[in-house]
Amino acid sequence: MAEGAPSKSFTVGIDLGTTNSLVAFCDAGGPRILPDASGRALVPSVVRFEQNSVVVGGAARDGASEDPERTISSVKRLMGRSLKDAQADLRYLPYSVVAGEGETARVSIPTAGGGASIVSPQEVSAQILRSLKEQASAALGGPVSRAVITVPAYFDDAQRQATKDAGRLAGLDVIRIVNEPTAAALAYGLGAGLSAEHVGERTIAVFDLGGGTFDISILRITPADSGNETSFFEVLATSGDTHLGGDDADHALMRLLLGGDPESLSAADRRILKQEAEAVKIRLSEYEMVQAAFALSSRRIDARVGRAEYETMIAPLVQRAIENCRRALADAARTLKQAAAPSIDRVIMVGGMTRTPLVRKAVGEFFGLEPYIAVDPDQVVALGAAVQASILSGETKGALLLDVIPLSLGIETVGGAVAKLIVRNSTVPAKASEFFSTSVDNQTSIRLSVYQGEREMAADCRRLGEFHLRGIPPMPAGIPQLEVQFLVDSSGVLNVSAHERRSGKRATLQVVPNHGLTREEVDKMERDSYTHAREDMKRHRIVDLIANSKLDLKWIGERFERFKDILEAENRVVLQRAMETLREFVCKAEADWNSVDADEFHHAKEQLDRASMRLQEVGIAMSLKASQPKI
Repeated sequence: MAEGAPSKSFTVGIDLGTTNSLVAFCDAGGPRILPDASGRALVPSVVRFEQNSVVVGGAARDGASEDPERTISSVKRLMGRSLKDAQADLRYLPYSVVAGEGETARVSIPTAGGGASIVSPQEVSAQILRSLKEQASAALGGPVSRAVITVPAYFDDAQRQATKDAGRLAGLDVIRIVNEPTAAALAYGLGAGLSAEHVGERTIAVFDLGGGTFDISILRITPADSGNETSFFEVLATSGDTHLGGDDADHALMRLLLGGDPESLSAADRRILKQEAEAVKIRLSEYEMVQAAFALSSRRIDARVGRAEYETMIAPLVQRAIENCRRALADAARTLKQAAAPSIDRVIMVGGMTRTPLVRKAVGEFFGLEPYIAVDPDQVVALGAAVQASILSGETKGALLLDVIPLSLGIETVGGAVAKLIVRNSTVPAKASEFFSTSVDNQTSIRLSVYQGEREMAADCRRLGEFHLRGIPPMPAGIPQLEVQFLVDSSGVLNVSAHERRSGKRATLQVVPNHGLTREEVDKMERDSYTHAREDMKRHRIVDLIANSKLDLKWIGERFERFKDILEAENRVVLQRAMETLREFVCKAEADWNSVDADEFHHAKEQLDRASMRLQEVGIAMSLKASQPKI
């Protein structure tokens, strides 16, 4: 390299995990993990904040019991979440979690003067990312400026945005957020997984059970061949749980070893108990019986844990994962517009928890296939992220990745209903627009509330954010033409824009909510969307009928008052009766929507439409007469 010439900047793939993180790079020789100076691939996702420095990785983890309140682990479970969301985890954490701005979960770190420093999960994650960036720069011999970072497929908009923020804090340009199972499929599909004997289109399932989260994705892979130069990776459906993983198994073992709840333990004892529980979990994947012997400050623990006992404890966790698999297969069938679930050719196992014999057995029984474990479950996600980074950098050609969004996105309408613009399992990037109008005369501003979820009413979905379109000229209700557009980028981050076409006023919003969806909320959203589907659709229909009927009554009523003396008596009586009938339906529906028959309501609205036809003719005739020139 000539003196003074700028060094090449590299783009890497990063798996930012709950327990461990990795960085990888892909060039002409294929993807490879970039180890640290000691040759270790896995970097523990642990950060210790000392008085004048920050320690990341193995050194932070190994000294955790000495300084537990300043040593932060499993922070991924706090990303994009509120303090309320994180309550279930707090009794297992040795460090303090407090409420920050907007009730977001923040970490409180003791300082030398007896106070505390408050840091966000994004800042903690940024320390891990910064360490990985430096590790990659040393391995590649040049600066690393851009990265593809993976997230659980079921991370919502808030959690994805929090991950991008962490990357920016680490000095990285995050060019893409990729779902973990999709990255795993990319590494599998472009690697040894699809050998020469496996040509043609294949449908695979990626079962990703890591330290803190679970995802299942159903993908269709069409490898490049003589007639097709591009390999296609299409996600048909995804499901998952952002609060299900190895940490939950650790928590169960903590309770077993202690014989109770660890909430009353000191921070140091909680840290020791967590480390011992994790060690027992790992050993139980190899041995039928494990001895645990260690000392806490108040007592000594000496226990024998059998694999059968452990598997009984974690069976409900495994069953939750299998239920998500069942849901993903059903969604894939809907995507393919077929009656039965697609036939799965291979199940790829990803994440450290997939080494657990019970997990492999349950997955094999559910899919009727022996799980594929030839790829390293700890490394395959980072390798796939590196492949995607190489594709986006132009180094690797001939592959196209089509991912999906996990939950529907929509806007609140009059009466509290949600108009869905983009439905779940839509391929990203996704774009949709719909026209709306006002419901009140002379509105000069419109409030737009954006929601995520599967129910029909806003009260049953999760509000992501809101913004106002101001400066609209006063107009009668229903006259403004408001075009609302949703754009979900390739990282799954939502942008919303609104354009009032008559006045030209515009407003935009990148939805950045304070915190994300809990596991219970995601489960409840999907479960309730089926349980209450008929009820929700009726309520949505009634709400729309109320809004549209009010506008009809307003416009027809105004014209009736103007031309009623000209209208024939018979038509006048029929029209008055139709207006009164529809008003009664509106009043009754507003008092109790469930007491109204939607079909009868709709029929009453149609009757008014027909009864007002003569009134419209009279109005047009009078307008034409008034416009004729006078002699």
